[in-house]
Amino acid sequence: MSFKKVSVIGLGYIGLPTAAVIASRGIEVIGVDVNQHAVDTINNGDIHIVEPDLDIVVRGVVSTGNLRATTTPESADAFMVAVPTPFKHSDDGSHEPNLEYIKAASEAIAPVLEKGNLVILESTSPVGATEKMAEWLAEARPDLTFPQQKGDGADINVAHCPERVLPGYVLQELVSNDRVIGGMSKVCSDRAVELYKTFVRGECIITTARTAEMAKLTENSFRDVNIAFANELSIICDKLKINVWELIALANRHPRVNVLNPGPGVGGHCIAVDPWFIVNSCPEHSKLIRVAREVNDLKPEYVIGKVLSAADEFKRPVIACLGLSFKADIDDLRESPALEIVKELHKRQAGRLVVVEPNVELLPNEIDGSVELASIDYALDVANIVLVLVDHKEFRVLERNKLLSKVLIDTRGIF
Repeated sequence: MSFKKVSVIGLGYIGLPTAAVIASRGIEVIGVDVNQHAVDTINNGDIHIVEPDLDIVVRGVVSTGNLRATTTPESADAFMVAVPTPFKHSDDGSHEPNLEYIKAASEAIAPVLEKGNLVILESTSPVGATEKMAEWLAEARPDLTFPQQKGDGADINVAHCPERVLPGYVLQELVSNDRVIGGMSKVCSDRAVELYKTFVRGECIITTARTAEMAKLTENSFRDVNIAFANELSIICDKLKINVWELIALANRHPRVNVLNPGPGVGGHCIAVDPWFIVNSCPEHSKLIRVAREVNDLKPEYVIGKVLSAADEFKRPVIACLGLSFKADIDDLRESPALEIVKELHKRQAGRLVVVEPNVELLPNEIDGSVELASIDYALDVANIVLVLVDHKEFRVLERNKLLSKVLIDTRGIF
């Protein structure tokens, strides 16, 4: 096998599990991250994120020496770039993709690239980002050739392979899921497949880099459009005094209907972000995708209105906010509608806010000192309004009688 040493750039929710799984196959892995705390934590055999069983795998591969973290890139046979790809917030609503992290990663690894290396972009990216990364690498290393210059004969192979895993099940899905691999040439694709086959049991399907980029955006946009239908339906049902959860259960009895569950909005780094990459690339022809994104972005405001209306009924409203993460049973707060709702409730002085988030030990800086982080028992004891924002397992087992004297606003339908 031509890959004896692999470098993973970015040790977050995707990079660290990927590095650990590859290292568990006996391959030497160098993890690179700009966060010194993350690097030190990993080198101690611990993890800085919440993901089931990841701590066991990391502890094992660090103890064997197969995984080592550093802040400075080193030479390797392959480089997997797994850094954030947010969008730029702008007043005109254009949501332009922000590729600065990919550019920084490219500039960081360029000095240590050697002939025969493979560079893979795993970050979910707008169409054309892989080609852009190859251009940045070529600018930094004019002594090497790249696929856009020499095709199959290039010194450096470049490909895109978007991650497609579900938080909470990352270790299983990294291995079992099919992977879409888009090389900038046939040789690039073949070498990427060789690397992924060291740990992926699913099928590796070859396409172009641009199609691979669009495939991931399409998957998340499809989800976003379907969630927008559910969220819009929940608002309509609220106005018409219909139980949306009962309605969806009845509609889903149709053999060809599968309405998703509504929520307080859409969060996470993928579904809340990726559709904007498509809209930005073809604004005149992505009307449905744009409207769906706007429906989901506006859902938190509807929830806030419900809370403010309930708070007006109390002289001293105390609001127990259950959950801050963007989905159940993880600690990921990126683009979380729950967090945005709590921040806005504080800004509007809705009342005393008591937050319950069992997956974090510290509140994010934006609300630290403004709201209380408390246990579920304390929050339910002092609150007169209970706002369910995330369906964590700790909340799903709550006895309903503990809520009988409270005003309940359940955005997840767990009650």
